[in-house]
Amino acid sequence: MRRSNLAILAFAALGTSWIVGSAQPAAADPYDYPWCIQGRDEGYPGYCGYQTYEQCQASASGRDAYCGINPRVAFSQQRISPRAPR
Repeated sequence: MRRSNLAILAFAALGTSWIVGSAQPAAADPYDYPWCIQGRDEGYPGYCGYQTYEQCQASASGRDAYCGINPRVAFSQQRISPRAPR
């Protein structure tokens, strides 16, 4: 009985480690809205689901949170390359 319990426990541990090891990371949010609600509960960059600053402020009102620019949107703008000298 003790051996069968040990075998079942080992099999369950092996199965669990296989499932956890093959897990895929979560996909990125398909929408990169420009405003994120940030704070102690949300972390950084927070929940970036607001199209306007006013929407974000309305959601942050009454909570220990504030609004900030989504870093994925802020830093994804293409830089203008300098012109080559003639």
